[in-house]
Amino acid sequence: MAERNHQGNAHGAVEIPGMITKAASLATQDVTEDELRAINKYTLEPLSAEEVFTFKAVLCDNEVDRVFDQFTQKALQDMQKLFLGKTVIKDHYRSTDGQVARIYATELVQGTKTMKNGELYTQLVAHCYMVRTASNADLIAEIKGGIKKEGSVGFAPSSAICSICGTDNVKSYCRHWPGKAYDKEGGQEVCTFKLTGVKDAYEFSLVAVPAQRAAGVSKSYTGETAEEKDWQEDPTSQTADETTEKELRLRARMSASKTHNYNN
Repeated sequence: MAERNHQGNAHGAVEIPGMITKAASLATQDVTEDELRAINKYTLEPLSAEEVFTFKAVLCDNEVDRVFDQFTQKALQDMQKLFLGKTVIKDHYRSTDGQVARIYATELVQGTKTMKNGELYTQLVAHCYMVRTASNADLIAEIKGGIKKEGSVGFAPSSAICSICGTDNVKSYCRHWPGKAYDKEGGQEVCTFKLTGVKDAYEFSLVAVPAQRAAGVSKSYTGETAEEKDWQEDPTSQTADETTEKELRLRARMSASKTHNYNN
């Protein structure tokens, strides 16, 4: 299994054990003097406003997403620092030819809504730049025209805490599944996984289908992989007593299939 991770998937993208991908959304923006100063910190020679194209992307927020993950403010702060200066590629294909842009600024944008955990609703926004060339004119036109507006971010969480039992599923697996309701004192509770920290940020990628699962392989929070054919039953159909340790290891949280979309 580890060899397959290093070799890459069917599309040629090299997989990183333990990497989670989440969907992102793109929007164009104007090049201001402040933006240009931030961009030129990453260039070997100063660029003018006419030479660059910029866009922004909402990478994630701190709401419970549709796969029942939730970033904390601490995790968003980690990602704000880690994604600064990271490259933007296409289709998670890590090659010099695949590099199309770079993140030159990140910010946390807070709203007025208060979450159930007491935090203000917050988005992590990345500002990206491209150098205008004849070879990327079509890509820029497609971003401006709304054709290319989906993205995916790859990162490694430092912890993924189960809301039911408190197990850190980066270090081990518990018997609870995000999205399933469990009996707790005071009534039933839907299991969520709280991502309380992020230890590494790998890339931001322009993709057709955000966080698409690699054919036949899924990645977990711990970095182990399992063939999808290795399990057939719905995990919610089994009780904890019926779930074997082997099945628990195979049924690692499938991060590569976790997606959520945000619109600017």
